[in-house]
Amino acid sequence: MRIGFAVPVSGSWATPANMVRVARRAEELGYHEVWTFQRLLYPRGHPMGPVYRSVHDPVVTLSYLAGVTGRIRLGVAVLNMPFVSPALMAKQLASLQAVSGGRLDAGLGLGWLPEEFAASGVSPERRGRRAEEFIHLLRRLWSEETVEHRGEFYQLPPVHQDPKPLSPPPILLGGSAEVALRRAGRLADGWISSSREDLERIEEKIYIVKEAAEGAGRDPGALRFVTRGVTRIRPPGAAGRSPLTGSFEEIRRDVDALAAKGVTDVFHDLNFDPEIGSPDADPEESMRRAEEALEALAP
Repeated sequence: MRIGFAVPVSGSWATPANMVRVARRAEELGYHEVWTFQRLLYPRGHPMGPVYRSVHDPVVTLSYLAGVTGRIRLGVAVLNMPFVSPALMAKQLASLQAVSGGRLDAGLGLGWLPEEFAASGVSPERRGRRAEEFIHLLRRLWSEETVEHRGEFYQLPPVHQDPKPLSPPPILLGGSAEVALRRAGRLADGWISSSREDLERIEEKIYIVKEAAEGAGRDPGALRFVTRGVTRIRPPGAAGRSPLTGSFEEIRRDVDALAAKGVTDVFHDLNFDPEIGSPDADPEESMRRAEEALEALAP
């Protein structure tokens, strides 16, 4: 099991100084990865919650952290493909892979918020088919000398895109519907669960991804299964507590249980705790709690 930690990207504690403090301390403590997430817009009056109200761009954040760390991997879970062109994302991620020394894990998703699609000038219809064409183009732009493409969603005249990454970043796909899970098994290097995932039944979705990989002639054992650990530090012994909510000892036991279900990577994400990731939270108290959690949950 590889253990990661999410850097501050949401709410009042998400300052550049705190991003660096968390990333460097995670590296010192032996964490495998630091992670970010994307929220392009927050619709006025939307009920999704305060942790989505103020979120930094993940690619910019990881590029910043690439320059102040040296070993720890840098992940995004997830970038929504429909909101940019494949050529732009290929260029950005290839550059981030270069400046980080090959440490990027690229989680990609389809998007779900109608207002973000509207703002990006793209329809949410057929976004699964759009994603497959998008991933195909990413990999071609990272590997082929000349790329020409005339597809359902994207057109490329004969072009070069350089410099290419010396090693393309792993592509990990999000999604929870069965069709998305099977897409991850057929096309990706792994699957990333969402912040709303039922962790007590996650092995059922892992099974679907592996089954799809095997059906496509791929090795299911080579795939990564990454869990966004919505981690909330609370008093122990609560009746009916959710996984990764409770005392440090309870959370560590939950991580062991996830490993037994087939999860290969867990990252603890405090951004999704409204006591920490909200614009109204006390940033000093949030950092105190985060640094305590970094120590207690270290691999």
